[in-house]
Amino acid sequence: MLYTVSHDLKAPLRAISNLSVWIEEDLDGKLPLDTQQQFDLLRTRFKRMESMIDSLLLYARAGRQEAQLETLDLAELLSEIIDSLAPPQGFTIDIQPSLPTLTTKRVFLSQVFAKLISNAIKHHTSVTGHLQISAIEHPDYHEFIIKDDGPGIAPENHEKVFAIFQTLKVKDNSDSTGIGLAIVKKIVEAEQGTIRL
Repeated sequence: MLYTVSHDLKAPLRAISNLSVWIEEDLDGKLPLDTQQQFDLLRTRFKRMESMIDSLLLYARAGRQEAQLETLDLAELLSEIIDSLAPPQGFTIDIQPSLPTLTTKRVFLSQVFAKLISNAIKHHTSVTGHLQISAIEHPDYHEFIIKDDGPGIAPENHEKVFAIFQTLKVKDNSDSTGIGLAIVKKIVEAEQGTIRL
């Protein structure tokens, strides 16, 4: 059902994008610069809308999927995630030594860490940023801490960033959909956890 809705929303968007390409091809070399810029903006907004639909699909599924419990080495999981995200060369990520081995739902924990780490990288103001990942073992739960030296978020926005479609950047100048942290929060809370900034 969700896939069908996603497909139905994307079909007219693709038609609009294709139409803009055909118009440009028909008027090859005859478009004024400002009109060409408008076509570029149209395609940027198309890509953003398509990304938002994909993110909405992920958000709708978050916390509703079935997942098996697995025993996993957290350090290995983080290493795989970081490798897949391919941070900029000068960006350093320090992982606390002796992280715990957990029995948990790997797919959910992977999604949470991947989104939090990629957010820290994407929204950092420098390619030479620094990220630290650590864990504290409590009697009944584990606490994970992801800390970076990025620009930070003002206290009045600490709750806002976890709301769906909320982004602190100007939307036309950002590839952020404002759904990533909402997905993280939904997954964490579905597993009876909490998340805070």
